Amino acid sequence: MAPSRPRTTNVLSVFLAWCALLGGGLAGSTPAAAAPLAAPPGPASARPASWSELAPGVGYATLDLTAEKGPVRAHLLSVDLTEPKVSIGLLHPGEVAARAPLSALADAQAAVGGVNGDFFHISETQHPGVEATGAAVGPAVAEGRALKSAVPNGQRFGPALPPGTSTRDVLGVGADDRARLGALELDGTVTAHGDQLPLGGLNQYALPVGSVGVFTSDWGEASRLRATCGTDTSRSAPCSSETYEVTVRAGRVTAVAEQPGRGRIAEDTEVLVGREAGARELRRLAVGDPVSVRHRLVAERARVPYRFAVGGFPVLRDGAPLDGLDSVAFAVRSAAGIGFDGRWLVLMALDGAPGFRSGLTVAEVADLMASLGTTDALSLDGGGSSTLVTRSPGDGAVTVRNHPSGGAERPVANGIGVFAGG
Repeated sequence: MAPSRPRTTNVLSVFLAWCALLGGGLAGSTPAAAAPLAAPPGPASARPASWSELAPGVGYATLDLTAEKGPVRAHLLSVDLTEPKVSIGLLHPGEVAARAPLSALADAQAAVGGVNGDFFHISETQHPGVEATGAAVGPAVAEGRALKSAVPNGQRFGPALPPGTSTRDVLGVGADDRARLGALELDGTVTAHGDQLPLGGLNQYALPVGSVGVFTSDWGEASRLRATCGTDTSRSAPCSSETYEVTVRAGRVTAVAEQPGRGRIAEDTEVLVGREAGARELRRLAVGDPVSVRHRLVAERARVPYRFAVGGFPVLRDGAPLDGLDSVAFAVRSAAGIGFDGRWLVLMALDGAPGFRSGLTVAEVADLMASLGTTDALSLDGGGSSTLVTRSPGDGAVTVRNHPSGGAERPVANGIGVFAGG
């Protein structure tokens, strides 16, 4: 049976309560003047002029605050998931190992709004001659399809993880149309010669030491060599000296190689990459051998399968900030928050214009998301990646609402897209 679908009037009190935020500010902050925010689309009398309706159930607004380091402007998208025509999806370039500006991703998929997503493999200075792949750190699910799994914690990019969190953490929307925080674990095996070998990775730029990973047509054309560099605890550790690659097409080995290669992978083909003990296992395979590869992402807590999921790290759970959140480093940041038992989503990106660039700490982001009425929130990539876009009714393309701190949009690995209509 479908869950009950309360109307947006149930959310009204939260958005009107945002006005109280203007009088309280962030913890330890002095509030600045700002236009009051409104509820999601409802009676016109309840919507101040500062609120922009993008579609029924989707709205955009800004919020100005004075934080410890100076003025801050937050750009906000409200998404009412009880609206029948509103949905959330992954904005991505069509390949895991690729990047594009958020506005281009949103336009390509006809989104009415969106915010940048997960942290990603942005640089590769530690390993000369090895290219950065641009692939995201955490798991990614698009339209129910598992695109990738998470790299080891020590291989991630971004601020330090809060205690008790990992690269497997995601924000997702399930088949029940509710948003939730969770974690996605790779469940996969390689079966050959009557033996089963566990998979350690799916389309990821870093594999656990001693493991075997699988790359599919979703990966793209980037080199797979980086997957064998670094260790589970150190991104800068040397590349492995013991690697092996096996190409499997239609269930049989068609090629083997000493080092991982590059190039697009056909739909009926999978490429297995091993390092250390994993490489030794793959060396047992010869051209012509039958091989079966199975993989899926499994939710650690949720029983409802994800139709959409994006990586990041939790900052708010059950209305309370996580312990150990950084309260020292200030930056332009992005986040996504969940309210009303998963029926309401708030997407946030700070403005990176010079007057607002001092930004917030991770701890302050958690306070902000709690003050907005969300009970669970995920920190997304920040700095030059922080971008929020909207498409107004009648417009053929989205508009970048904030000012990216680098002066122009940074190509990103993925984003959270908001869709409305048919």
